[in-house]
Amino acid sequence: MGRRPLQVATALLALVPILTGIITMLGVSDPLYASAGVPALPVLDSNLRFFGGVWLGLGLALLWLVPRIESESVLFRAVWGGIFLGGVGRLLSMLMVGLPPLPFVGFTALEVIGAPLFVYWQHLVATAGRK
Repeated sequence: MGRRPLQVATALLALVPILTGIITMLGVSDPLYASAGVPALPVLDSNLRFFGGVWLGLGLALLWLVPRIESESVLFRAVWGGIFLGGVGRLLSMLMVGLPPLPFVGFTALEVIGAPLFVYWQHLVATAGRK
């Protein structure tokens, strides 16, 4: 559970928001939304593209901090905090609207359970690096 495994896990997980952020910037033309028959409402398309860009930015921030992962605690926590809050939003949606497709339930678990675990892991790595 040291520095190198955290770097590898972070780099691999950063690819998820990078790739899905790019795809989500297609708006309602994103293959997921297009296949679901989501209507091309301007406000929905605009929000999807905006949040796709934010998601892409979070992924790029994660990738940027990988080489200095033990010393970038504030950014690491801010990014994973944002991911955690996104998971809380998904949980609210599940409670108020219903369950999304199964992969999104898995994303929610990673966001709500995994985010605090990653923050703790990085804390352990940062603390060990100061000794």
